[in-house]
Amino acid sequence: MSAKTWIDTLTPMLQEMRAELGKQDIATVATLTGADLHGPSSLHLRLWDDEWLISFPDVAICDLSGRPCPPDKEIILLYYLSHGDGTLPANRWVSFRDLPNGMFYWQAFQGYSGNRLARFFVNTVGDFERAATRLGGRRIEGGDAMYAFWPLPRVGLAAQYWCGDDEFAPRASILFDASASHYLSTDGLAILGSQLVSKLIKAPHSAYDM
Repeated sequence: MSAKTWIDTLTPMLQEMRAELGKQDIATVATLTGADLHGPSSLHLRLWDDEWLISFPDVAICDLSGRPCPPDKEIILLYYLSHGDGTLPANRWVSFRDLPNGMFYWQAFQGYSGNRLARFFVNTVGDFERAATRLGGRRIEGGDAMYAFWPLPRVGLAAQYWCGDDEFAPRASILFDASASHYLSTDGLAILGSQLVSKLIKAPHSAYDM
């Protein structure tokens, strides 16, 4: 499912999701999702580098300047807040195919995520490392280089890269913390994975950029 299709599918449910979430105890929602309480009636939540305030009980979402949240980001935030069940990060990384129903879409996901990443950083692991570091990634063990990112407090993604040689082409993959499906659907996680790849490609990565 494409990002647009996922958004279009969930858009009719936005009001229902907002109404159901507004009935919840705000402190409980904060505890289950890792969001921060911002005064007595709002939450503070980060999505990538953007910071959002979610007011209760109307569940209106705006940035720190009071501007409304765009629909594509609003859907991710509402889904996350509505479905987060408090499961802590597993610190174990799994493939997209290991997510619920992920096997059916794994090849498509790999095509626009890991394969795209490998084509861009062709045997330039240093550039990949610099891009990941610029994005705030944390170096972890795996591949020739692997970095973890947390676009949401309880949703972890990792970018893994292998250099090629005479026999094998360079490879890359986007992995997910094993607990991620407790907070977003597989389609939502695919969107975050695609966003991570785009961010890595757009990040300054050359030594000359430093």
